[in-house]
Amino acid sequence: MLVHETQVRVYYEDTDKMGVVYYGVYPRYYEIGRTEMIRSLGVSYKDIEDTGILLPARSLNVNYLKSAYYDDLLTIRTIVEAIPKVKFPIKTEIYNQQNELINEGEVVLAFFDGKTNKPCRIPEQFRTAMEPYFKS
Repeated sequence: MLVHETQVRVYYEDTDKMGVVYYGVYPRYYEIGRTEMIRSLGVSYKDIEDTGILLPARSLNVNYLKSAYYDDLLTIRTIVEAIPKVKFPIKTEIYNQQNELINEGEVVLAFFDGKTNKPCRIPEQFRTAMEPYFKS
């Protein structure tokens, strides 16, 4: 299993009048977490896109458990439970500074050939970068 953590500060622009993180911001936090997870493998979204493969979102599920507030330092834990084939499910957990789970969700991406506009298999370079995390 691949687990990666990154931190993000809640900025004023992320909040409503009460200083609470607006519900629509959480998917952006998920994106930050998975972008940094991919980067930690020595690959970037740009590297994948440069091969002609795109990663559109297929579904998004978000569970709001507690509020986050302006200036909180959040920990985004990104979890991949298996090497993807065509669909790429990614779980995300977000923790506040007290290490309380405040949000959890899952995004399912799909590997998509930009030329044919059809689903395709995971790029070899990306699969190879993930393999060490899934060897028993």
